[in-house]
Amino acid sequence: MRIKRTTPRNGIARRARLIAVSAGLVAAAAITVPNASAADVHTFSTTQLSSVNKSVLKSDIAGTAWVVDAKTNRVVVTVDSTVSAAEIAEIKKDAGGNADALTIKHTPGKFNKLINGGDAIYGGGYRCSLGFNVVSGSTYYFLTAGHCGEVASTWYSNSGQTTTLGTNYGYSFPTNDYALVRYTNTSVTKSGTAGNTDITSSGNASVGQAVIRDGSTTGIHTGTVTGLNATVNYGGGDVVYQMIQTNVCAEGGDSGGALYTSGGVALGLTSGGSGNCSSGGTTFFQPVAEALSRYGVAVY
Repeated sequence: MRIKRTTPRNGIARRARLIAVSAGLVAAAAITVPNASAADVHTFSTTQLSSVNKSVLKSDIAGTAWVVDAKTNRVVVTVDSTVSAAEIAEIKKDAGGNADALTIKHTPGKFNKLINGGDAIYGGGYRCSLGFNVVSGSTYYFLTAGHCGEVASTWYSNSGQTTTLGTNYGYSFPTNDYALVRYTNTSVTKSGTAGNTDITSSGNASVGQAVIRDGSTTGIHTGTVTGLNATVNYGGGDVVYQMIQTNVCAEGGDSGGALYTSGGVALGLTSGGSGNCSSGGTTFFQPVAEALSRYGVAVY
């Protein structure tokens, strides 16, 4: 979702507009692997795929995201609308003799970090989304996106920023994209739900899994997991790793929102992506298990 100021409404968004993006890959067209018989398809080793994976990172092209797809034996690079043909050529050149291991796919819109707002939270003149309420002993916290924690240290429940929720306990961004906020307002009701679903546990996502996303801008939307361990380059040095890639839509302000299953398993926190909930796009999520482990907290 775009990260945008709450005052004024049309104010200039600070740094990368935090966006939990839209879903639906929109007929991404692979442009590097030609039609060929099974006998003609080259098989790449784990070492070769790892080398290509590193070369894409070294190319440092903003608006790209990539995963090593064991099923197709390729490094699948998804590029947004800002990536030029020359930049794609650069990615292939940097892969050297293993360039045939690349599959390039296009997605509409621009990859952005999505700040704006399951429930809206406000801080530093920006809006994000609360992901999951979590607890350690008798102390209550909530999780949101790390790029939200980067721009604000105190969070409020209203746009006027008069009703305090809590303050940052810690955050990690870039590389990761999660933040933990400790509740300081004891009068706030701390629900264990996301959207309309009671969250009872946490887990790891799997490719093809049906998922639900909740954010303060666009509400509840569904889709599927399309990739794991994705690396996303938002530009300006903001690179995140091991993200969950999906075709669930999202927009500005959905950053930090919850990704979960219909059975109440917490999976991730909205990081960013491209597109919108009208035309579709690609959205990436920080796996929630890493954040829970890092801070020693649990969903409830």
